[in-house]
Amino acid sequence: MKLTHIGGPTALIELGGWTILTDPTFDAAGGHYNFGWGTASDKVAGPAIAAGDLPPLDAILLSHDHHEDNLDAAGRELLPGAGVVVTTASGAKRLGGETRGLIAWEGTRLEAPGRPTVEIIATPCRHGPPLSHPIVGDVIGFTLICEGFVVWISGDTVLYDGVRAVAGRWEIDVALIHLGGVQFPVTGPARYTMTGKDAIELVGLVKPAVAVPIHYEGWSHFKDGRGGIETALSQAPAEVTQRFRWVPIGEPVEF
Repeated sequence: MKLTHIGGPTALIELGGWTILTDPTFDAAGGHYNFGWGTASDKVAGPAIAAGDLPPLDAILLSHDHHEDNLDAAGRELLPGAGVVVTTASGAKRLGGETRGLIAWEGTRLEAPGRPTVEIIATPCRHGPPLSHPIVGDVIGFTLICEGFVVWISGDTVLYDGVRAVAGRWEIDVALIHLGGVQFPVTGPARYTMTGKDAIELVGLVKPAVAVPIHYEGWSHFKDGRGGIETALSQAPAEVTQRFRWVPIGEPVEF
């Protein structure tokens, strides 16, 4: 597997001859985005790779389509050119076309002559505190399985029993963990994604061979960036911290 973290939640995964992009965000820095219900954020960093420099895409995995820090205008332009788009069931209705919609624990496949099959299984997410679903909407993560190699993408989620349920289902080789500890002034202490402390607990449960933090930078609504994550890691057991790996943004890394 080859992984290129492009920035935010956006990662290019090359697996078994397939080219898969997650949560495409390619707008330039400087934009202000309203997420609804009084929440908003500024984009403070652009992508490390321009959309026009991407290779042909076999699939786009979209954890949710209704927040621009996971699908912005430039990212949305990529959807028609991808071989397959997989997202939430509600998102597939909004996007239309041949978009494949999944709910948690449902699956689909990437199949083509001469290439190994990639099984894609949706995993649970809760993008905020209890009872926030009517406001934040549907979100999913993804497990990819190809020739025995397993990649898990957490999606935007807080730490709760649904995401803990991933533990023990697969022997995960690489986990991409969405972090950032998102908060908004209008909702006070409520968090909408995991913190470094949450990631340590989750990785201790799921036990991936490698855990790669993503979606912790580039936006003003992230309140627990790399510094906070590293502070949490400095206080965690070695058996957990040794699983974490920072990958340079914009540079391909082999696993």
